[in-house]
Amino acid sequence: MGPQVKELKFSLRRIRKSPLSMAGISIIVFFAIIAVLAPVLAPPADPNRPYNIPRDGFSQTPKPPSEAHPFGTTEGQFDIYYGVIWGTRTAFTVGLLVVGASMVVGIALGALAGYFGGIIDETIMRVTDIFFAVPALILAMAFVTAMGPGLGSVMKALILVWWPVYARLVRGEVLQAKQETYVEAARAMGASNFRIITKHVLPNTLFSVLVMASLDLGAVVLTAAGLSFIGLGAPLGYADWGQMISFSRNWIVGPPGQPFLYWYTVLIPGLFIFFFVLGWSLLGDAVRDILDPKLRRK
Repeated sequence: MGPQVKELKFSLRRIRKSPLSMAGISIIVFFAIIAVLAPVLAPPADPNRPYNIPRDGFSQTPKPPSEAHPFGTTEGQFDIYYGVIWGTRTAFTVGLLVVGASMVVGIALGALAGYFGGIIDETIMRVTDIFFAVPALILAMAFVTAMGPGLGSVMKALILVWWPVYARLVRGEVLQAKQETYVEAARAMGASNFRIITKHVLPNTLFSVLVMASLDLGAVVLTAAGLSFIGLGAPLGYADWGQMISFSRNWIVGPPGQPFLYWYTVLIPGLFIFFFVLGWSLLGDAVRDILDPKLRRK
């Protein structure tokens, strides 16, 4: 049995022994199944516009769960069931695209800053300091306002405010890794800077990036939902969890004597957001245990 197979089996045993890791993986798999089976679970009326939530009239008063609408309707009579099912696909799209693009930009700039130092390091790090000087949500709101409301603008804005986190993290890892003996040996053998960075430095620094990415997926979705909640995200009627919560803002508390009359308008989409973020947080702990060489053998 090869060493790679042994390491894989060891990692799988660690995951199985961790209830929180298994819970996180189970939650993410559950949402992934919903996303894949969305056309089956909630067939779209118009296959060309599957993310448009069907509506049953234009009344501003939500309707409770029924056979026609298992989770009820929001104000404007948008179907909550359809919205949260297809909103799962929206959440995965936003999270994966934003985190993936932020990682690519952050890893590239962080590696350049940490490896070469000097003016390159100073320039990149001062730019990141500018981004860190303003709260990420406020900066994202400014970018979205400048580009115009929309889900595409939200994703671009989040990429612009998220990459500095990865750049700073990678820079610190590279600063440490480039002092290691194996890097000095590669340099002595005449390896190019590009080869040293890609073959020797980055592969030994990426575990922390992957851990952060798994944690950030939930945070990105939560931030995007917040922007949609205040009207800067998805257009009206688009399947997005943040917008579903926005539809419920006037119905969080029901009429006197019936404070929980419209509970379904806020609780159901809220639970989808909560468990999605929780799943990625727990999965981040599992990834850390698997990839961190300082923890995996404890």
